[in-house]
Amino acid sequence: MESVTVRYFAGARAAAGRTSDAVPAGLDRDGFVTELTRRHGDGLGRVLAVASFLVDGTVWHDRHAPLPAGATVDVLPPFAGG
Repeated sequence: MESVTVRYFAGARAAAGRTSDAVPAGLDRDGFVTELTRRHGDGLGRVLAVASFLVDGTVWHDRHAPLPAGATVDVLPPFAGG
């Protein structure tokens, strides 16, 4: 099975309980969120609902674009600043 690497940052890392994961290639954004929520629970699901996603360093704008094999997805929750 070809896969995609997922890297969690800040609140996403805390909610997932890990720094990284792997998911199957070919998922669209809804499938990606569903798979990670299934694995790690509703706490991560709430973070994913407001997070930004970078695929190989580029913002994942097209919700229907499938993840290519070997890609890296960075999960970036909103950051608080002060």
